[in-house]
Amino acid sequence: MRRICEPVRAAGFSLVELVIVMAVTAIVGAMVAVFLRAPLESYVAQDRRARLADAADTALRRIGRDIRLALPNSVRVVEVGGVTYLEFLATRTGGRYRAEGGGDILDFTAADSSFDVLGPAIVMRAGDMIAVYNLGIPGADAWAGETLAAYTGASGSATTLNIAAKLFPLASPGSRFYVVEGPVSYVCDPAAHTLTRYWGYAVGAAQPTSFAAATPSALLADGVSACRITYEPGVTERGGLVSVTLTLTRDNESARLYAATQVVNQP
Repeated sequence: MRRICEPVRAAGFSLVELVIVMAVTAIVGAMVAVFLRAPLESYVAQDRRARLADAADTALRRIGRDIRLALPNSVRVVEVGGVTYLEFLATRTGGRYRAEGGGDILDFTAADSSFDVLGPAIVMRAGDMIAVYNLGIPGADAWAGETLAAYTGASGSATTLNIAAKLFPLASPGSRFYVVEGPVSYVCDPAAHTLTRYWGYAVGAAQPTSFAAATPSALLADGVSACRITYEPGVTERGGLVSVTLTLTRDNESARLYAATQVVNQP
């Protein structure tokens, strides 16, 4: 006769079996972690180095772009107390002045306050300066104000430029002039681990090694552990070379990059 009330045994794991499974899983996990640790650490290190190299490359590219727009013969470098200062006069545009013929010529025999621009109109801004034939030598040095004149006209496009009355020391053989925005300094301080750009301060004969708190600035790179900046004006004084070596370090990883920028010194 068929039994209808037969008890059913429930299937499952015993405590011993559960402990054994957990132990085996832990052993397998530890073995997998050992094999995965090295590749993961290598990936993280490579990513960190790539980020450092990218930050250094961005900073060097910015310096190079600014240097290529520097007023001829205005670059200067000084190192004080382990801090390196690179300074130059930044130009925005330029053109040719009227040297002869009809119209408003730029006079080099007496102080002049205006001149005509040959060619397209020049876009001017408040605070701009006009530089003519800067040689960077005594008597024709923009840092001493000898080849610079303040623009006094209105902002906007102009074909005649009004300047503070100025007798420029030398005429440009090519009748060239430059529109100078002002001085720019790059300050590399390994002790503070920073590379900083300063602008918006006054032109001075002495190269500044400190800046007021209100001076506009931008941090280009942090984690700077070493830097070297040199300037070679060149034998012919018509071309120079700015060399920058920048080392960034974070979490025991370092990236060291070098860049050289040609400086056009033909005024």
